[in-house]
Amino acid sequence: MTDVDFCVIGGGFAGLTAALRLKQTGRSVALLEARDRLGGRTFTRVRDDGSWIDLGGAWIGPGQDRVRALMTEYGVPSYKQYTDGEAMMVVDGKQHRYTGTIPWTMSPWAAMNLGAVFLELGHMCKSVPLEAPWSAKKADKWDQVSLAHWLEGNVLSKPAHDLLETAIAGCYTSAASEVSLLFVLYQMASGGGPSFVLGVKDAAQDARPVGGMGAIYRPMAAELGDSIHLSQPVRCIHQDDEGVMVRATDLTVRARRAIVAVPLAIAGQISYRPMLPVDRSFLHQRMPSGSIIKVSAVYDEPFWRDDGLSGQSVAPGSPATVTIDACTDTGRPGVLCVIIEGPIARQVGRLDETERRSAVLGALVERFGRKAGSPVDYIEQNWSAERYSGGGMLSHAPTGVLTQFGHALREPCGRIHWAGTESSAVMCGWIDGAIRSGERAASEVMEHETAVVG
Repeated sequence: MTDVDFCVIGGGFAGLTAALRLKQTGRSVALLEARDRLGGRTFTRVRDDGSWIDLGGAWIGPGQDRVRALMTEYGVPSYKQYTDGEAMMVVDGKQHRYTGTIPWTMSPWAAMNLGAVFLELGHMCKSVPLEAPWSAKKADKWDQVSLAHWLEGNVLSKPAHDLLETAIAGCYTSAASEVSLLFVLYQMASGGGPSFVLGVKDAAQDARPVGGMGAIYRPMAAELGDSIHLSQPVRCIHQDDEGVMVRATDLTVRARRAIVAVPLAIAGQISYRPMLPVDRSFLHQRMPSGSIIKVSAVYDEPFWRDDGLSGQSVAPGSPATVTIDACTDTGRPGVLCVIIEGPIARQVGRLDETERRSAVLGALVERFGRKAGSPVDYIEQNWSAERYSGGGMLSHAPTGVLTQFGHALREPCGRIHWAGTESSAVMCGWIDGAIRSGERAASEVMEHETAVVG
């Protein structure tokens, strides 16, 4: 039995931040993590040559002030994402090279359609209240239709439709038919709009921490020290008038309050006594994660840069759907990150390891030339098969969920409080949102205890 002031469940950025801020105020805390590592949906691997690979969340952008604050706290510098050269889109087997956001080398009709849809999405986002998207004037209407349904009625060009469906639905690692339009608008609005979500320079993929995300979460873990307990999946949280009893595999923690900072679907696998309020319980059942496989193809050098390419590409339906230059701040070795999401990720995931590698590298060769077929290292992370992630980088809301159950996202259930990027009204879905949620939850539990003492 471990007796502490507060217990935090989950060792991703939300849980680490909550535990860190509590400990920094002098409270005793126990952080329980199911995996044998920290980082949650981020995971930085260091190769034998000292170079590092981010196998999960990796990028930071303007407005993400809380992750920047942590980087300043621990002296972690950043470097700009490589954007020199042309990006590439592959539609109907034809390559289009371009700079900027919209590939004007496509047909004028398709390019104009893309631009018009971006403007319309941006306009719609502005009417969504971030703290309560379910209260938007058109919330009921938008929550009744899926992203796929909206795209069908608003994108008339097939090439533009295919690109938008891949780009937007890819953010939720699911088919466009699985995601509510209201949720899409809310998530985009939380980051500042579609240009931020889908952009690179001065947008969501503007920069990276030197050393990867591990350069941030490792010093956080060092400061928390023996407050961290790895390989301790939580089975049950029992609360009463005096506090909570958190039971893990080999450890029981008694605390005044608990913060649950794991993906919603994983939170639903914990037994709660007494049972959670119906709306919160149903929220766990109704906000799943999607499918995503992240591949890092490592080369001696970033040859695509010499070919005048940025490394950024998208090809709907390809086993290498999205690529982006993922080199470290030194530029060597060359790292090309391949992101496979949604239905394509499930299809590729059914292949055996050799077939999957062959399919991915074959697609890269078609796009970047024969050099892409001979990496010196090939690192694959299938988040769909991660036991304690439950799938993609962000839990999403299908139609009808936000208007019915969204109010339960942040509302404490007695002595149980909630953190996680999905619960952040700002930068929902990003690491910055996870950090914000952890800081909010830490403030909540302290305020509640202060109120009780007062």
